[in-house]
Amino acid sequence: MSDPILALRAAVQALLVADASLTALIGPTRVFDEAPRAARGLYVVHGEVEARDWSTGSDEGCEQEFVLVVWAAESGSSRQALEAAGRIVAALHEADLALDGHRLINLRWLTSRLSREARKGLPSVAIRFRAVTETL
Repeated sequence: MSDPILALRAAVQALLVADASLTALIGPTRVFDEAPRAARGLYVVHGEVEARDWSTGSDEGCEQEFVLVVWAAESGSSRQALEAAGRIVAALHEADLALDGHRLINLRWLTSRLSREARKGLPSVAIRFRAVTETL
């Protein structure tokens, strides 16, 4: 049995990497598990995840709230980060993803938040989603 967090993360990663509209905005291979060092331009990083038991009497389930963060590094802008975040929301909200060892019940966009990093003032958009999965 695979972990529901890792299964969902892998499916989200695959969808975003294959999204031609997002790739046109941020470039190829710009979706990361961890923030790259000395990155320039826009990139997307998997952020925090909170998972809760969503089991029923007959099925094991997991509810997850997870964050994707669009960073506008040195050469990026708030406008570009917001455009990329909008593309991510369009791709993932109510998406039908195939997960390894799990079935996605629903995936919904919850919030987007534009902020600036305190030290250098670099903009980022944190996009929060909610997903419910069942173990196969």
